[in-house]
Amino acid sequence: MVLEAMKKVGEPLNAGKVAELTGLVRKDVDKAFAALKKDGAIVSPVRCKWESAEK
Repeated sequence: MVLEAMKKVGEPLNAGKVAELTGLVRKDVDKAFAALKKDGAIVSPVRCKWESAEK
């Protein structure tokens, strides 16, 4: 859900914005970000913002 929202927007987002877009709790978004970072599914082009590793 988090990754799909990030792909749909198409620009780097912070966790707060992803939580706003998905309706998830910020803590759940942070957990999802941690898992996605570990898997290499998201990358950080600028500090504190993330985007899908797939363009």
